[in-house]
Amino acid sequence: MSITEAQFIWRDGQIIPWAEATTHVLSHGLHYGTSMFEGIRVYDTPEGPCGFRLTEHVARLFSSARIYAMDIPFEEAELVEACREIVRVNNLSSAYLRPIAYFGYGDIGVSPSDDTPVNVAIAAFPWGAYLGEAGRQNGVDVCVSSWRRPAPGTIPMGAKAAGNYLSGFLISREAKRNGYAEGIALDVDGRLSEGAGENLFIVKGETLHTPPASSSILSGITRDSVMTLARKMGLRVREEPLPREMLYVADELFFTGTAAEITPIRSVDGTKTKAKGCGPITRALQDQFFGLFNGTTEDTEGWLEPIGSAASKETAHVA
Repeated sequence: MSITEAQFIWRDGQIIPWAEATTHVLSHGLHYGTSMFEGIRVYDTPEGPCGFRLTEHVARLFSSARIYAMDIPFEEAELVEACREIVRVNNLSSAYLRPIAYFGYGDIGVSPSDDTPVNVAIAAFPWGAYLGEAGRQNGVDVCVSSWRRPAPGTIPMGAKAAGNYLSGFLISREAKRNGYAEGIALDVDGRLSEGAGENLFIVKGETLHTPPASSSILSGITRDSVMTLARKMGLRVREEPLPREMLYVADELFFTGTAAEITPIRSVDGTKTKAKGCGPITRALQDQFFGLFNGTTEDTEGWLEPIGSAASKETAHVA
């Protein structure tokens, strides 16, 4: 199944056919990037389809909206259940979920008026390894981008807002035009920040180093999951400002993210890591992470949230 083969989308409380999930061309979110979104993975586990940290992702959607004074017209629990429903009605055993809340059609001014509606939609569709299955297994080649992340006090990078991803667009597009799989950005001070849409980890010995929130990153939920798993494995984890040269002397490097999951980095700017691909610590973390979904890693944190039985078109709330 491809993204276009999913049949239904949840929009503003109703299940509608995929092709009818349209919006007005003068919607505020389209013109100014005033939309908040999430990416959530649903994995096919021995216990059935489960959303990975589903409730926490929805909570972050509401936190992002709060930063921009966006009043989402649903409760968090309602959207958690809506995520489950759209997976069930599309009869998916594994999926990528994309909830989005945006200022809709009502005001073309930069700051939306109080009566500008907030629309909410949730799509569910199959999506494989973001940087390719070969990359997930063997590592990807990346570069340091000429584009910097926004400085603190400009736009809040801690919000998962659509407008922020114009930065990621420039970083990723530059990298791919130059033959790399992805780009890594520096922050305003020239320290390491993150990938175009991924968090960054550096392995030195038995220590994981990762840039802090103050380095203009989105503090990812997968990032947090990996840090938790690493500590359980007896590894040290340090969140700290990191200089660029750490990339070139690393034993191992890897990206994390809902889309990227755990993807090793094979080289930076043509310089191979000491592991020259997926190193032993990265592989061990992958085994622990993906083991959550095949049953070989115990879910002691309650991260797996059951989706429930598949729903038919007749039993779903189809508009």
